[in-house]
Amino acid sequence: MRTVSDSTSVRLYHIGDGDDGGSAMTLFYGPLGEAMLIAARQTSDIQAGLYLATDNDVVAYLDLTDD
Repeated sequence: MRTVSDSTSVRLYHIGDGDDGGSAMTLFYGPLGEAMLIAARQTSDIQAGLYLATDNDVVAYLDLTDD
């Protein structure tokens, strides 16, 4: 992901692995800092399918954590 600040607008979404091949469900639109807090409160199963998108990039949530 390109250099961004906590106030950069992002879309936090989850890609499920349903019968339809996986659908994207948006959890949040807003500042990166808030999106990271929301993502951290999710279960580990959900976190494994979380992604953050900016205007020009997408990154898996777990790639941004220290775990």
